Amino acid sequence: MDPTTISKRFQKPGSFYLWAVTFFLLWILIIIAFYFATVKIEYIWRWQKIPGYFLYKDTVAITAEIDGEVETISIEGEKAVIRVKGDDETEDYTAPAEGLIVEEGDLISPGDSLATFREWKLGIFMIGLLITIEVSILSTIFGILIGIFGGLARVSSNPLFKWSSTLYVELIRGSPLLVQIFIWYFLLGTMINMIISKYGLGPIDPLWYGVASLSTFTGAYVAEIVRAGIQSIHFGQVEASRSLGMTYAQSMRYIILPQALRRILPPLAGQFISLVKDSSLLGIIAIRELTKATREIVTVSLQTFECWMVCAVLYLIVTFALSMFVQHLERRTQLT
Repeated sequence: MDPTTISKRFQKPGSFYLWAVTFFLLWILIIIAFYFATVKIEYIWRWQKIPGYFLYKDTVAITAEIDGEVETISIEGEKAVIRVKGDDETEDYTAPAEGLIVEEGDLISPGDSLATFREWKLGIFMIGLLITIEVSILSTIFGILIGIFGGLARVSSNPLFKWSSTLYVELIRGSPLLVQIFIWYFLLGTMINMIISKYGLGPIDPLWYGVASLSTFTGAYVAEIVRAGIQSIHFGQVEASRSLGMTYAQSMRYIILPQALRRILPPLAGQFISLVKDSSLLGIIAIRELTKATREIVTVSLQTFECWMVCAVLYLIVTFALSMFVQHLERRTQLT
């Protein structure tokens, strides 16, 4: 490429730099105004506590399970074997040598601590983030499957499939997600758990009812996106493929859907980003996703500003990563 052409590509008009400076000045003013407001209400920032909500070192106690006496303590390197002798049985406990808090001859009761050690554990922020990601991935997978079948049914000539899909889409899109979560958890969940309890099975984890509600909600919107993508392809291509001897299913699989996929990726990305944010409603059914975890931290620590700002940044990271992934898929599909 000609060097002159390259230099022209990177040249910007003067107004571009003026508006760029204005953009950064605007955000600097917003940050200063926010900080000034916190000073006025005498808010004390405690950012040093935030890392502990992601990862922390916890003290774990090794406790006795029987009544008895510490008969022997054998130390082998960094490990110690504590033998507790009871009236009818003897038990051995392995613990770090430096964490011993009993001696030979001590009387022990069930629940008494024999030794302690420190180990890293995930904080509540990290637990909430992982659950949010897990719920979002599962709901996305099931939502795509439901949406593809729903979209194909919407363009089908079979009245059973078409009318059923239309009814499903209109019911789901016409009611709030919060109401649907309540129905899945308190109505359907209660009935399902009562039925399976009669067969000696335990209750289903609330997380799966949350996934079911998000999947059905997302599937309805994906079905409309898929329908619009299919109908955007000229019908003449269907007729051409049928004239070549393809069945309707083969025509959809090899001709229509690959082209429709390129057109529906941007709206699908927006729908899945909304799904990640909609997962914040699952806290009402005792699922400790990111928003519920943040509320628990705020309740205990009263670090309102820090916690909600961190929560917003974590959601931003997840949604931005998803957006970049979809953009990568768009580039890949455009090249093929």
